Amino acid sequence: MLSILMPAYNEASSIAENVCETVETMHAFGIDFEIIVIDDGSMDGTHAAASHALARWPDRVRVVRCTRNEGKGNALICGASYARGDYVAFLDADMDLHPEQLADFFEIMRARGADVVIGSKFHPRSKVDYPPTRRVWSLGYYMLVRALFGLPVRDTQTGIKLFRRQVLDHVLPRILVKRFAFDLELLANVHHFGYRIAEAPVTLNFQRVCSRLRLPAVAKVFIDTLAIFYRMRILHYYDRPHRRPAALESAAASHEIVVPVTIAD
Repeated sequence: MLSILMPAYNEASSIAENVCETVETMHAFGIDFEIIVIDDGSMDGTHAAASHALARWPDRVRVVRCTRNEGKGNALICGASYARGDYVAFLDADMDLHPEQLADFFEIMRARGADVVIGSKFHPRSKVDYPPTRRVWSLGYYMLVRALFGLPVRDTQTGIKLFRRQVLDHVLPRILVKRFAFDLELLANVHHFGYRIAEAPVTLNFQRVCSRLRLPAVAKVFIDTLAIFYRMRILHYYDRPHRRPAALESAAASHEIVVPVTIAD
């Protein structure tokens, strides 16, 4: 089974349509799957909107509501605790990256013997349409990550990824970052523990008029990145016997399941 985790923040206007489109795409693939929508403390009724998809596909969709906005990483950790699949995919809820691309991810995983396949905007076969400022940010961040961690990938931040379940079971309990640097901490540890990562080309249609990534957030990513380096290279924190970290405690304490309801048309 494939578990698709879709973290969502203030996506009420499109979440039901996007989840239903993902369900229909997965049905066309002919694979067993589930979709777990994690509402990351939205203020616009995202969880209520997602319930439309839940009511339509109660055997395929679950909705988890975080009572506080604590970041995409926290939402994914929370969602992973409910995943039942042998494979787990991360998929952004805004549909900038269409779920039909996951078929190619499975092919690459099999062909390369990979444990993790991540989408990369810098793959030579990628088709990307997103703001020049984001291109500059992505390139600069890649250079920093390469220098600090030696990660054999060019892009850690693209919001579509596929994991073998045992990889997440091993790595997630060690993760501390809840927000933008979550992807880096996760992949740095995947690489650190010897799992094989492969990159896949993506088709990216950047739909947001305004990016959510502001200068304070960029500064926080930089600080978190240095903190990950310090924990990994100086403290050797990730090599210690794992324990349930603050992110997991927060996820366990601040969410609720949205149950199926009858929704009038």
